[in-house]
Amino acid sequence: MLSLRKEHASSANCSTGRPVIEYPPPVADLRECVACSPMDLRSTHRRRPRWRRLWAILSLLAVALPFLLRAGLPEVTAHAQAMTSVIGRVLDPQGEPVHDAEVRMLVNGEVDGAGEHPTGASHADGTFMLDLPAGSVGQFDSLELHLSRPHFSPLSWKASPDQLAQLNSGESLRLADLEMERRITAGFWVASITFACILVLIASERLHNTMAAMLGVAVILLTSFVGGALTPDLFIFDFERALEYVNFDVIFLVMGMMIVIGVIEGTGIFQWLAYQSYRLSRGRAWLLVTILMLITFVASALLDNVTTMLLMTPITIQIALALGINPLTLLLPEVLASNVGGISTLIGTPTNILIGSYARLSFNDFVRNLTPGVVLAQIALTGYVLLRYRKQFFIKGGGLSDALLDMLRESGRITHPEKLRKAGAVFFLMIAFFVLGERIHLVPAVTALIGAVAMLLWVSPDVEEMLNVVDWTTLMFFIALFIVVGAIQEVGLISLLAVGIGQIVGESLTVSMLVLVWAAAFLSGLIANTPFTAAMLPVVAFLTRTVPGASSNALYYCLSVGSAMGGNSSLIGASANLVTAGIAERAGYRITYIHFLKVGLPAMVITVAVGTLWLFLRF
Repeated sequence: MLSLRKEHASSANCSTGRPVIEYPPPVADLRECVACSPMDLRSTHRRRPRWRRLWAILSLLAVALPFLLRAGLPEVTAHAQAMTSVIGRVLDPQGEPVHDAEVRMLVNGEVDGAGEHPTGASHADGTFMLDLPAGSVGQFDSLELHLSRPHFSPLSWKASPDQLAQLNSGESLRLADLEMERRITAGFWVASITFACILVLIASERLHNTMAAMLGVAVILLTSFVGGALTPDLFIFDFERALEYVNFDVIFLVMGMMIVIGVIEGTGIFQWLAYQSYRLSRGRAWLLVTILMLITFVASALLDNVTTMLLMTPITIQIALALGINPLTLLLPEVLASNVGGISTLIGTPTNILIGSYARLSFNDFVRNLTPGVVLAQIALTGYVLLRYRKQFFIKGGGLSDALLDMLRESGRITHPEKLRKAGAVFFLMIAFFVLGERIHLVPAVTALIGAVAMLLWVSPDVEEMLNVVDWTTLMFFIALFIVVGAIQEVGLISLLAVGIGQIVGESLTVSMLVLVWAAAFLSGLIANTPFTAAMLPVVAFLTRTVPGASSNALYYCLSVGSAMGGNSSLIGASANLVTAGIAERAGYRITYIHFLKVGLPAMVITVAVGTLWLFLRF
């Protein structure tokens, strides 16, 4: 959120270092080094070779693109048709493919694997193919398959006489789907308890979110490697399998957007918008909060709600103090609007980024299916805020002094107009690619990465400073969270939850939508909505396959509405809430858990009710 850092000037004339509180993360501005002359600064800038910037950008592309393109490459499963093979697919009881199940073949009672034909393993889609020993066609008396995998009970299959006759004639054999039953092991309990402890640590704020998630990763991997060496029941997964659960589409989308936003925020556009809001409202608090909520709503949809609050909070505090009202009466409505507005688009909230990447939902899918309902929820939220703070907003106060007005004007000016024009052009091209990219199979992560590179090349900020703007702590949180959620998915906890919820909702899409929206809304107030959403995605995937009529992806949109709007119910419900609370506390205005609950819980109920009504109308 906020950080206290020490600035050190590189010039001999700029040797002073001072602690700086970053309200939004600052973009490098050469004029901050007041002791240096403009000529010194220009000459220092000219001495920096441009090839170093190009090399850094090309290196970033080289690292990112293989991960992004790998998802779009089809897995090669074709095989020479001349061989006689046994082909099959392995599924779990919920119909999910079982990956990396070891398949051993016994031909005439002997294990095929001692010679040139190795035992096989199932692929990511659960399929496997084993070639029969060379020269054995026509000599099969019996054939068996033995399948094994951690966290599953062993499975055996034996060929029938008709199947043996087919193989003896030289034809390949395609088996019916094989189902492996889950098995509860000691590793199941370690992974489940570790995940529960992480949620408690995040909710209680005993540890930073990233530290809690990384602690969970350490416990899980330590158990797998050390405990797994003592007894197989403690094995959860190996390191390579853990990395397979990391969604690099999400990682590179978030990273690219951080760089893009880092360039835009340095232009002063958000501070300018906040100041213009004051000018339009002419000091009327009810109109001011309405305009500020609208700006926050739109900005959260186009950027992301966390960054929006980082940029809006400092100038909002100044405006509130100038008007003589409590800054919290403006900040809380803004953060509520940011959590609602972010639902409109794929890139608006971390939860939408997770859902969109997992379910392969495009930018247009979110706009088409959620934006109208989110606008209605924002209108209802604005009405609630005006009613909730009517006493504070409709008290007539005096005008601002010239000194306060000058301070606001200075804080709300655009500092780099030329940079804003270039950055704005790149950003709107990115939005166009988000909208049109699905037609050419351009994934959002690639669009974000291309936009980030375009910003660095054309707008030409300092590359090192821009890479510092990337919140590596947040990226590490996502990576660690993916691994921890992957662990409980690996051991079968997600499958048990999916079966339990499936039994509750039955085959009713209406009941499924109601249960998912409202359960997500209230649980997101107890558990931070990002880890909650990550854990629920496999459950929603199961319900989407099994509930009649759910193939429209309605349940994914229910999860989006419930988790994001549910984040408004408590201080720990969403990252934007914690960011705003941290900035306000440093300015001397503490947002307590109870105070946020009193304001946010009714807002959550109102907006989720409107969102639920829209979902039923849409689906």
